[in-house]
Amino acid sequence: MTSPIDPLQQLITGCVNVHSKAELQAKLKLGRPLRVKLGVDPTSSDIHLGHTVVFQKLRQFQELGHQAVLIIGDYTTMIGDPSGRSTTRPHLSLEQILENAKTYQSQAFKVLDPEKTELRFNSEWLAPMKFADVIKLNSRVTLQQMLQREDFRNRVDQGHAIHLHELQYPVMQGWDSVMVQADVELGGTDQLFNLLVGRDLQREEKQEQQIVMTMPLLVGLDGVQKMSKSLGNFVGVDEAPTGMFGKLMSISDELMETYYNLLLGEQLDASLHPMEAKKSLAERIVARYHSAAAAKEARADFELRFSKRDLESAELPDYAPAADVPRDMISLVVDAFQQCFKITKSRGDARRLIEGGSVMWRGEKISDVKAMIEVDVEGVLKLDRKNAVRIKK
Repeated sequence: MTSPIDPLQQLITGCVNVHSKAELQAKLKLGRPLRVKLGVDPTSSDIHLGHTVVFQKLRQFQELGHQAVLIIGDYTTMIGDPSGRSTTRPHLSLEQILENAKTYQSQAFKVLDPEKTELRFNSEWLAPMKFADVIKLNSRVTLQQMLQREDFRNRVDQGHAIHLHELQYPVMQGWDSVMVQADVELGGTDQLFNLLVGRDLQREEKQEQQIVMTMPLLVGLDGVQKMSKSLGNFVGVDEAPTGMFGKLMSISDELMETYYNLLLGEQLDASLHPMEAKKSLAERIVARYHSAAAAKEARADFELRFSKRDLESAELPDYAPAADVPRDMISLVVDAFQQCFKITKSRGDARRLIEGGSVMWRGEKISDVKAMIEVDVEGVLKLDRKNAVRIKK
């Protein structure tokens, strides 16, 4: 008979930082549901697979009987989290933030159990604060503490600006923990400093300090930077099944082990052929966020397009180049990737795809980087091994 998995071991598995395991073990022995906080800022309209790494850990707490506290940072989004940034985030209007927040809520519940989720907006307690309240809160954190943050320190060393409003962000996030009386706070590794500020503020307020648990950051489709919508290297949880499947098929073989580990919670079977491993990953992810039937259809469509190379009869995204887009092959490949797949390619990338024989127009391989496609001509443009579009007038 298999012995039950220890809850502590189950919860810390996959975490990069746990501050601290002993404190978490003590809280688990309290005999009550823990309040487990996760804050998300609706900086865009979509939750992507990178977000789901920490969402899945929150769901794990729920399945063990604990209370998830999901904070929509409608107020903190107006500042913009500086974590991991080399430049100041652009400001969003309140209208944009509230519109994004609607989709964040619906998409979050693709992972979380809504019956065990307490949903809060941090404008509830941050908006009513007076300037004197803000000054008093700031008095609890020193500039030296703030400059311990690696991203702030790097920006100082590199001569990049740090605006005073950015220094408020960790304090505001920490105050969220006080207001919801969090027992545990989850975040990505880039959030560690902010989460620790929450512990400090709780101690100041004579509350029990929250346990800080951080999860790894998922590398995006480019294989270099963390998944981010602003970088165009993301897979949204609400994307169409075929688009989601196709994007996942574009990741490098080197990323496969990480994706299996962070998204499926499994080790990659080394005996699987890389292509089959990638198809299996893509099919399972699509099934999770859509349905098993949709996943099978997406896989069949992909295999029709690329394994059987029957592109003419496959379902492809329509691409109508704007009038100001040059008609040379390099420009069209770069623009088609961006417009149809939200994948950023440089002109050098497009040149290499053409010279490597990956680009095809109407079934014919293109080797001339100066090749042109005339206006008002329709046909299938194959961009690389995994992506193709149907050029429309």
